[in-house]
Amino acid sequence: MQLIVVWIINALALLVLPYIFDSIRVDGIYTALITALALGLINTLIRPILILLTLPINILTLGMFTFVINGLLFWFVASFVQGFFVTGFWSAVWGAIVYSVISWALSALLRARPDK
Repeated sequence: MQLIVVWIINALALLVLPYIFDSIRVDGIYTALITALALGLINTLIRPILILLTLPINILTLGMFTFVINGLLFWFVASFVQGFFVTGFWSAVWGAIVYSVISWALSALLRARPDK
C-alpha cells in the first residue's frame, strides 16, 4: 500500500514540473504514472551502479556529481517514455532536483500526523 502511495506522490510531483519549467512537459496523469514507475526502476537498478562507477569523481566533487547522474537518468527516462519531454541536460538536472524536493515535501506532508 505504501509503495502505491509513494508512486502516486511521485506522479503528482511530475505533474507539477511543467508549471515550474517551460522545458519539461508531461502530457497527462497516465504519462506521469508511467514516468514515475520508470524513474523508480531506473533509480533502484541503475543509479547505484553509476554511483559506484563514478565514486572517484564523486569524492573529488564532494558528492556534487550525483546531481549530474540524477539529471542524466531523468533525461534518459524522457528519451523513451512517450509524452514526457525534457529539452536539455540542464533542464534535466534542475528538473530532477525540483522533482526530488517536491516528492520529499509531499511525502513529509502525508507522514505528518498530529500527536494524540
